[in-house]
Amino acid sequence: MNLVVDYGNSAAKVGIFDHETLVSFTTFATVEEVEKYVRQAKVDHLIVSSVKEDPERILSFSHAQRKFVLTPDLPLPIRNKYSTPRTLGMDRIASACGAWQLFPGENALAIDAGTCITYEFLDKDGSYRGGGISPGLVMRFKAVHTFTAKLPLISPKENVALVGDSTETAIQSGVINGLIAEIEGIIARYQKEFGSVRVILCGGDTRFFENQLKASIFASPELVLIGLNSILNYNVTR
Repeated sequence: MNLVVDYGNSAAKVGIFDHETLVSFTTFATVEEVEKYVRQAKVDHLIVSSVKEDPERILSFSHAQRKFVLTPDLPLPIRNKYSTPRTLGMDRIASACGAWQLFPGENALAIDAGTCITYEFLDKDGSYRGGGISPGLVMRFKAVHTFTAKLPLISPKENVALVGDSTETAIQSGVINGLIAEIEGIIARYQKEFGSVRVILCGGDTRFFENQLKASIFASPELVLIGLNSILNYNVTR
C-alpha cells in the first residue's frame, strides 16, 4: 500500500493507493491532522510533495519501509524537458506524470483549474515539454475588484449569460465566459499544433468547468495524487 501527500499552500491532500488504484482520499487543513492520519496509516511506501510544511517532518510521521520527497532530483517515469526544472512546481510535474499514467503513449494536455490555471503538455513519447500558467477563476474576480475603484467583488456562478445586464452579471460574464474561451482556445491550439491530444482536467474547480467546456475532456480531480503515486511506484521498483 502507498501513501501520497500533496501539501499545498492552503490544504494537504492525502491519498492511499493499492498499487495503481486510489483506495481513499482525504483533505486536511492543518499539519497536526496530517500527522495523526499518517501515523495511523498502515502503508509500505510514502511520497511527499510539499510547498508549505517541511516534507522531511511529514516523512518522520510514518513507519513506511521506503519514503521519498518529490524534488527536482527524484527520478521520474517520464522525461523532463523543462529548461529550468528547479523552478518547476512539483504539482505541475506530478500532474504530467498522472497524465502519462492514465494515457501512456498519447499526447496529453493536463489542465489544473486551481488558484492558477496551469497547462502541462506531455508528448506521446513520454517527454514533458512544459505548458502555461494563467490566473485562476477566483483570482480573476479578486483582480477585477482589487485593481479598480468601484467594481465589486463578485462570486463565481455557473451558466452565466453571455450578455450581462448589470455590473454584477457583466463581471460574471467577462470572467467566466472569458476563462472558458481561454481554455477552449488553448486546447484548440495544442490540437492544431500536435494533432490528437488527450485533454485531462483536474484541480479544485474541475466540477465547475467540466460541464461547460465544449471540448472533449477527461475529468480527473485527483490527477496530482495519481501522478505522485506513479512516481512513488517508479522509484520503489528501481
